Amino acid sequence: MSTILQSVGGTHDGVTITDALHRPLRDLRISVTDRCNFRCPYCMPKEVFGRDWAFLPRAELLSFEEIVRLARVFVTLGIEKIRITGGEPLLRRDLPKLIAGIARIEGARDLTLTTNGALLSRMADDLKQAGLQRLTVSLDAIDEAVFRAMSDVNIAAARVLDGIDAAVAAGLHPIKVNMVVKRGMNDHCIGAMAGHFRHTGHILRFIEYMDVGDSNGWRMQDVVPAREIIDVVENEWPLEPIERNYPGEVATRYRYRDGGGEIGMIASVTQPFCRGCTRSRITADGTFYTCLFATRGHDLRQLLRQGANDGEISAFISSVWRGRSDRYSEIRRGAGIGLPKVEMSRVGG
Repeated sequence: MSTILQSVGGTHDGVTITDALHRPLRDLRISVTDRCNFRCPYCMPKEVFGRDWAFLPRAELLSFEEIVRLARVFVTLGIEKIRITGGEPLLRRDLPKLIAGIARIEGARDLTLTTNGALLSRMADDLKQAGLQRLTVSLDAIDEAVFRAMSDVNIAAARVLDGIDAAVAAGLHPIKVNMVVKRGMNDHCIGAMAGHFRHTGHILRFIEYMDVGDSNGWRMQDVVPAREIIDVVENEWPLEPIERNYPGEVATRYRYRDGGGEIGMIASVTQPFCRGCTRSRITADGTFYTCLFATRGHDLRQLLRQGANDGEISAFISSVWRGRSDRYSEIRRGAGIGLPKVEMSRVGG
């Protein structure tokens, strides 16, 4: 038996698992591939992830059976929300089969997926039929020139908008639309994006440009603070704050006073929400991370492939979570910053 198994013992005792800062384990993000058909500069800049970039070989990816097994174990430990991510998850062959497997897990209350939307038109029906409950689409601009600059590929924003329409037709509505805002690139598009999605029922969420990984050349001066973004929207359409949907929700919510719908603000840089974070992450090769900005992970694939039973896997996950004290965004300028961080394309945002 490997040392990774020997280091833990026992099984989950039915008590809510909390970390060193008393945060429960509630959300699981599962990356199914490290590949993407976009090269967004804040995530997979082409200068780093070029033609010669070595992506994970198929044998190193978790199989659908392995993913479903891990998801089932996590649900017994308190996970209620499971999100499928990438890379771009729609690049993973036969993805609806995985969705169907996770959807059958008793206790998994919320199954959702994040995509760039480029392949969504042809897959939306299958995803819905497989059991997908909700959808988030990443879209940084509707202006074609800006969109192509942000995605750095020859794909039209209209194709993503068509994918959103297909998802609505399939019954995946309302949709959350995530816009990463980077100064000097798409910050002048804030108003146009808000105007486009008002009265659609969709929820546009603005995301401060974050220093995830070490490849995107992040600088604080490129961050457009949440307050500035809200001011831009509010100058056109008055807003009022509304309560979070659930404990641990990362977006600050606002609604238009005229009934035009809802927007959200994810402000990890200027308004850190670490102390309420309930998120865990598994990469496509089975590495378990307890923070988006983590410097190291924990190998679950080794446990699976060396014959660990569910109780042993559960005990290991519990041990890792109980020792978790991550709060990177709160100490961004403090001691310990500067260590290598996991890339966004691996951990799935």
